[in-house]
Amino acid sequence: MRKVNALITLALVCCTSYTMACTNFLFTKGSTKDGSTMVTYSADSHVLYGELYHWPARDWPAGSMLDVYEWDTGKFMGKIPQVAHTYNVVGNMNEHQLAISETTYGGRKELETQTGAIIDYGSAIYITLQRAKTAREAIVVMTDLIEKYGWASSGESISIIDPNEVWILEIIGKGEGEKGAVWVARMVPDGYVSAHANQARITTFPLEGKTSISSDNMNKIYDTNITTVYAKDVISFAKEKGFYPQDGKNKDFSFSDTYAPVDFSGARACEIRVWAFFNAVNPDMGKYFNYANGRDIKRDAKGYATNRMPLWIKPSEKVDVLQVMDFMRDHLEGTELDMSKDMGAGPYECPYRWRPMSFKVDGKEYVHERATATQQTGFTFVAQCRSWLPDEIGGILWFGVDDAASSVYFPMYSASTEVPFAFAEGNGSMMEFTNKAAFWVFNQVTNFAYTRYNLIHPEIREKQVALEKQYVNFVQMIDAGAKEMLAKDRKATIEFITDFSCRTGNQLVDTWRDFYGYLFCKYMDGNVKTAIPGEKNPKVEQPALPEWYLRMIIEQTGKKLEVVE
Repeated sequence: MRKVNALITLALVCCTSYTMACTNFLFTKGSTKDGSTMVTYSADSHVLYGELYHWPARDWPAGSMLDVYEWDTGKFMGKIPQVAHTYNVVGNMNEHQLAISETTYGGRKELETQTGAIIDYGSAIYITLQRAKTAREAIVVMTDLIEKYGWASSGESISIIDPNEVWILEIIGKGEGEKGAVWVARMVPDGYVSAHANQARITTFPLEGKTSISSDNMNKIYDTNITTVYAKDVISFAKEKGFYPQDGKNKDFSFSDTYAPVDFSGARACEIRVWAFFNAVNPDMGKYFNYANGRDIKRDAKGYATNRMPLWIKPSEKVDVLQVMDFMRDHLEGTELDMSKDMGAGPYECPYRWRPMSFKVDGKEYVHERATATQQTGFTFVAQCRSWLPDEIGGILWFGVDDAASSVYFPMYSASTEVPFAFAEGNGSMMEFTNKAAFWVFNQVTNFAYTRYNLIHPEIREKQVALEKQYVNFVQMIDAGAKEMLAKDRKATIEFITDFSCRTGNQLVDTWRDFYGYLFCKYMDGNVKTAIPGEKNPKVEQPALPEWYLRMIIEQTGKKLEVVE
């Protein structure tokens, strides 16, 4: 796997020593209106440059070796044997409609490092995408890589989907002195949705039986009755290290409560994002709000949290891809934590808070909210797998860069053999501005909107909605044409969907570049200008600040600003 140029430092500062980022929402076939499976991802880091990665399909000579680089840092980790054939990968989705994403939860500090380990979470994802066709095969490939070459990351929650199944795999390393990791994988039941956001969420799980196997019986994973798979030593290792009582019953063992117990920050900065999504699809989630905001985490004698949210829930109604995109744009609206409603939002109701996330006043510690939509997103996507279409057409990576609330998801067929120049690796970097790169064009618009959010963002939202609806309609037409072409000429079909994907992505950036010019002209210098047909000068408005803000100014300045007659 070639070296990824972007350097990532996971930068969500919680109340623990860990820095965390990223959000995943997962959708089974029975939870969506069209029967597709979907997974969302926001790769959130203040130093992640948003690009669309691409690895072309390739045959490799016998004896070839693969250089492995750590995704976060670009550090060379080592070499492993290459397989005979690797698949085409666009971003986090391959030509067989397999998609993989992640969130980092950290977990027990003593398990963070493993000297000599080669496989970090990023290389595990991208190597697996090049080698596996289905979610079950991906679990086999990924866990085998970790067992053979060691785990070079802290705790990770991995989302793995194909056109028929949706899985969550949670992993944590064994620390120094023992190679590999312990893990549990669970399939989300059809008709349900799940989520994770930097807090491990798999608790108890069924032990070996009709629906569950340990890694000792990995050959049985392709039996569709199997819906849980776990490392054979996931419980015994915890007992050996003193993380779980020696006399504790195996059936009562909770992966998350043992390896990554939820605390205030794990709830308030992480589980709250899961809660907001669950609450959007099912109104029965109000009973978990005090858990998710960190105010009421109940525990048993073992220290396990007893009032946690379920790993998956059934939505009250099926959802479509446009709704899924909007779930990624949440700022805790409609709750008491709504980021646009307190004084921190300023006079323009900006639902963002600059880092650090925590602060102290008069010796007391406080936090800013960490919502799903956040300013430091490098890239974001909705991967959509459609079982009723051939793999060449069925997989779509709806991709965007920067803050999901202000970005636009465009359709990228996962069998495409190229990516749009505006989104391609090497087109700019975190310290190299170019207005030819999607990342910088979208950041210009978004950062300008932060200055007067309630005036500028509604225009962004209007354009965002119009474009995404247009793209959904375009995809229906491209699907129909591509399906007819595929029966006659596979190569021409791949060229067709590649051309559509690249043209759409590049044209989107052209549109957004012009949009920035329009917004800057209209809103610069604190004005709101509207062109008047036939006249040289526009109409100029200067909206007044809200009264509560003006009163705050007077309270702070006293009589200094008072007009004297």
